[in-house]
Amino acid sequence: MNVALDTNAYRDFMRGAAERVEIIRAVRAIVLPLIVLGELRAGFAAGNRESTNAANLQRFLASPRVSVLPPDEQTAHYYAQLHQQLRNDGRPIPTNDLWIAALAVQHDLVLCTSDRHFRQIPQLVIC
Repeated sequence: MNVALDTNAYRDFMRGAAERVEIIRAVRAIVLPLIVLGELRAGFAAGNRESTNAANLQRFLASPRVSVLPPDEQTAHYYAQLHQQLRNDGRPIPTNDLWIAALAVQHDLVLCTSDRHFRQIPQLVIC
């Protein structure tokens, strides 16, 4: 199984949350959507442990099982489809999370997240 990590799943893993650690250690490949990387770096910059958090992130990214996944033109099509679907249902989600969902659906990834609003997207498999 290949998983994409949402920001909160990465944070939980780094804090040693048993469920997240177990999942992340068991998977073959870990994908960090570029949007999540941006959210993490923004959070680090706003906190008081920026250099420590950045160093931990660099170690995480150095793992051969971890890759960063940027959106592309095809992702924009998935984004538009999901945006319209959620809009029609009257249940929009935050823009960054919509991009993360689009990447996960596009690349057939299981999304590790604690955010419940992702469950509104039936095409998305969540762990």
